[in-house]
Amino acid sequence: PAGPAARLDALTVREREVLVHVAGGLSNDEIGERLAVSPLTVKTHVNRTMAKLGARDRAQLVVAAYESGLVRPRTD
Repeated sequence: PAGPAARLDALTVREREVLVHVAGGLSNDEIGERLAVSPLTVKTHVNRTMAKLGARDRAQLVVAAYESGLVRPRTD
């Protein structure tokens, strides 16, 4: 099986962007506001990202984002 970083290659730029916001703890509504798309569109991106990464839930998406190095813990 591919490692977390390799699996991110399957994501579109927008899916990666949404994943960063999910990892930041934002809701679909909040992500939609930041990206100027509807919450339903965000939900679609989240669901596709979960499918591509084999994640059961948003928590697993957060883990994948950190394990892959897409996001890093804040140090402040």
